[in-house]
Amino acid sequence: MARIGIFDSGVGGLSVLREIRKLLPGEACVYYADTANCPYGSKTRAFIIGRAVAITQLLLDRGCDIIVVACNTATAAAIATLRARFPVRFVGIEPAVKPAALTSRTGTIGVLATASTLSSAKYRKMKETYGDKVAIAEGVGQGFVELVEAGELTGPRAEAVVRASLGPLLEAGADRIALGCTHYPFLLPTLEKVAAAYAVPDIRVIDPAVAVARQLAKVLAEEGIPLRGGADGTTELLASGPDGILKKLFQTL
Repeated sequence: MARIGIFDSGVGGLSVLREIRKLLPGEACVYYADTANCPYGSKTRAFIIGRAVAITQLLLDRGCDIIVVACNTATAAAIATLRARFPVRFVGIEPAVKPAALTSRTGTIGVLATASTLSSAKYRKMKETYGDKVAIAEGVGQGFVELVEAGELTGPRAEAVVRASLGPLLEAGADRIALGCTHYPFLLPTLEKVAAAYAVPDIRVIDPAVAVARQLAKVLAEEGIPLRGGADGTTELLASGPDGILKKLFQTL
């Protein structure tokens, strides 16, 4: 049985865990939420690397065979360090710029991510790759992580917070919104509701979590890590701080 370690700054990575459980329902997962230090978007790169190293060691000590960095900010800041330091495979996550660029009809896409992700070298390289194909409007999901961590996924206040960041991207003509933070998919109903008020045809919000689950399955096969199969895999939830919303959202999933 594969034992898969997954970590995020908080509960956002549960959106990745959800897709992993769909694709690999028989495997054991250990999910770590660094709720005591959430959000990562406002933290320094050095701090994020330090936390990523410590959490990875904890997951390896619990017998994990492979680590999924289910956080765009941590992937951008720390995955190169993790790969250099630890003798296991890592699967990261990045904004869904590629599928957005390849399917846009207006020629403009939007990217919603944290400030750390948008300023990272990893994202800039991706932007250079696809920026000659489409115009890219960027926005920081101000307050998005805080909404999700509080479990406030719908309602007037959530809509107002989402509108403030999403609106400018839609006004720029973006018909594809690439999500660049694993917390953001939990706001999908509100994102879609807000987007419907704008006169942009065929708007789609793209969650990269499905691609991460597929890449994980590919890496497990490459490494020859045996899979248990079936549909009764276990999930262990760990947190560095309060875990109430973690357990609540996990039950919702």
